[in-house]
Amino acid sequence: MNYVNLILATGASLLFLVLVFVPMEKIFPAKPGQKIFRKRWFLDLCYLLGQYLLWSGLVLEILTYFNDWLNKIISQPVRISIQSQPLWLQAIEVLFISDFIIYWGHRLQHKVDFLWRFHKVHHSAESLDWLAAHREHPLDSIYTVGLINLPAFIFGFDLGAISMIVAFRGIWAIYIHSNVRLPIGRLKMLIGAPELHHWHHDLERDRGNYANISPIMDLLFGTYTCPDKEPEQYGIKEDFPKTYVGQMLYPMLPKTIWNKLVKKK
Repeated sequence: MNYVNLILATGASLLFLVLVFVPMEKIFPAKPGQKIFRKRWFLDLCYLLGQYLLWSGLVLEILTYFNDWLNKIISQPVRISIQSQPLWLQAIEVLFISDFIIYWGHRLQHKVDFLWRFHKVHHSAESLDWLAAHREHPLDSIYTVGLINLPAFIFGFDLGAISMIVAFRGIWAIYIHSNVRLPIGRLKMLIGAPELHHWHHDLERDRGNYANISPIMDLLFGTYTCPDKEPEQYGIKEDFPKTYVGQMLYPMLPKTIWNKLVKKK
């Protein structure tokens, strides 16, 4: 894809997201009165453009490299057997296994300080909506997307099953960050919802709700939380840069160097 097509595709994606999520947030708001152009919306727009125009290609290249290595772990006869299953069954298997892996990978992001250095970029958002979903450091994206796709890489699931899951997860990730509350009753014990993920973004670093699509893993391992209200405050308790470049550089620099750079300003 040349750069002109990439820009056009980014514009089309942005238009699609605006047309889908902005009306939802206005009709079913989790936090009524939150503005479309709320505080730091431009920062999150930079993240969206960075993901689509810059970092997605890098992430894909790195994952492709590891895919070539990982697909040799399982023997070809086993991979052929897996691919011979019905597409719907492969999709369910990919979804369940990847949810298990990303659950524990996500918990580590909150427990291990080195991983948290990159993941807290995502949690630094003080307002949640469809645009804030894109606030993510590219190295954190490589970690997360790599774990999500690990079962597909190792077991060689059919590309059709993989593509369906990838497309679904992309929209789902934006939805659960959106400023939307659509109560679904007891179904929220099986299907994730914005009200669950909003509590994950509570000011407390280890609030819970680490699962990706379904909260089953949180229920199984005791990290499920869902009060009947929205969190009072999102974000992180730590001091953190407020600019796109600053948030890109901060996790990769020792604190001593970053503090010197800040003092010079």
